[in-house]
Formats: sequence, C-alpha cells, structure tokens
Amino acid sequence: MEFKSYLMDGAAVNRSLTRISHEIAERNPGEKSVCVVGIKSRGTALADILAEKIRSLGVDVETAYLDVTNYRDDLAEKIAENAVACVPDLNVEGRTVIMVDDVLYTGRTARAAMEAIIAMGRPAKIQFAVLIDRGHRELPVVADYVGKNVPTSRSEMIVVKIPPYDDETSVSIWQK
Repeated sequence: MEFKSYLMDGAAVNRSLTRISHEIAERNPGEKSVCVVGIKSRGTALADILAEKIRSLGVDVETAYLDVTNYRDDLAEKIAENAVACVPDLNVEGRTVIMVDDVLYTGRTARAAMEAIIAMGRPAKIQFAVLIDRGHRELPVVADYVGKNVPTSRSEMIVVKIPPYDDETSVSIWQK
C-alpha cells in the first residue's frame, strides 16, 4: 500500500466526535435509556470517547462492545454458536441503541451489527454513528451521525488509528 494523505489529525477527530456527541444529545433529549455500542475493534474505542462526551452533556449512557463475527454474511466459517456477541451483556429492550464504527463502506458490518442487536431484544431505536463514510454501499445503510464524508475509489483504503490500538489518533487514505 502507498500512503496518499492524512484526512484528519487527532484534533480533527476530537472535533468530529464532539460534534457527533452534541448531535446525539440533541436528537435524543430526555432519553433515559441510551446505550452506545462500539463495533469491534476500533468502534469500541470511538464508543468509549463518544459515551464520555455524551455524559459530559448530562445524558446518562451505557457502553457496550459488539463482536459481529457470527452475524457476517461474507465469512465462510462462523465461530462457536454460543459465542458472546456483546460485552457486557446488554438489555436493549425498548432502548435507544447507538452503534458506533470507524468506517462505513459497503454496509455489511452495519447490517451484521443490527442483526446482532435485534437478536438481543427489541430496541426502541437503532441509530448509527461513524467517524468516516467512504461510500460504495452494497446494502441500503445510511449513518445517522457522520464525522466526515470521504469519497473514495475502491482501490483506496481508509486507515483509522486510535488508542489503545495505535500510538496516535489520525485518519489517512492509502492506495492499494
């Protein structure tokens, strides 16, 4: 892969997450049962940051992490049938669930996450927050909250770096 350019530095990522947290708080006023669910792996770090920013706005939110491996439609072999999808166990019944991921691309991960959430119960609402929307949908999935829209070609790759997975916070674009 060949590096093309940085799209966001740490400050820009922070500004986007702050804006998204305000949008979530404004769109869900007075909600008593909001939970932020990070899609593994980098969505979990983003979910932690978003949840903390939302709490600072006076909205009480619960945080959980979702592994969508068993719900993917593009994997030939699933892991164990009794594998835990959500940690900690989350009661989604009647709640507003905000899924969080780093990059929205084909929509297949978002579809798998919705299926996993619905398998846990019947939420009142599911909303979707992403740091980067790069287009090229294969499924009719639209994010409710987007940090940055980045039109890309299929030969490009978006790389999100965020602690604790990486030693810096940035978003860059690479040529495959």
